Amino acid sequence: MTARHSRPAGNIRTSRSVYPAGTEYGTVSSTVRNSRRGTGMWEQLPALAGVVVGAAGSYAATSLTERSRWRRAKAERWDQKRLETYAAYANALKHQLSIAQRLGAARGFQHAVDPLDPEEGLAQLVEAEARRAAEWESVLLVGDAETIAAARQWHEAVWNVELYARGQKHDTAGWEKAVGRMSLARDAFYTLARRDLGITGPPPPSGSWPRSWQYEDDTEGADEAARTR
Repeated sequence: MTARHSRPAGNIRTSRSVYPAGTEYGTVSSTVRNSRRGTGMWEQLPALAGVVVGAAGSYAATSLTERSRWRRAKAERWDQKRLETYAAYANALKHQLSIAQRLGAARGFQHAVDPLDPEEGLAQLVEAEARRAAEWESVLLVGDAETIAAARQWHEAVWNVELYARGQKHDTAGWEKAVGRMSLARDAFYTLARRDLGITGPPPPSGSWPRSWQYEDDTEGADEAARTR
């Protein structure tokens, strides 16, 4: 068996490095390896932190964008629903008022045209009120408080006109006042409905009743009657 020569104590000098005694040639101590590994991890930490921060920022920005888009789409849907509800209610109430005014014309009240037979008209008035009541529930569901209050005042004013149309009130002056109050209530409803829908600009022209051109016709008629006397 070949004898194995032991290395002498102390440092062993080679042409390139000096190794501690008892260390195999060509190997690096575990301490040196751990030191290099730790140094590499610390060097990569800023890059890793940047990746994490970037991902978190991207997620937050995407989340905020999606949330804002969802809220905007939701608001647009409700605005469209309120517009449809207000328009449907106004149309139903306008139809009901038209029947009442035609009934009023049949009873001889001024500023009303196309007289409607009372028996036929009263039946139509019942149907129109049922339709208005159904649309009213939608207004209560999606309308804001002030617009709902204005809508209530409008249909109560129409009900007052109906009292004349049904023959429960008879004075001509009262009829004209009732129609005038109804027109003002209608204007108030449209003003508040436009504001609730975010429609800018001034409100539509007043729908005061009787119209100015009707007064002019009445004046001309009176003048003509005076001249022929």
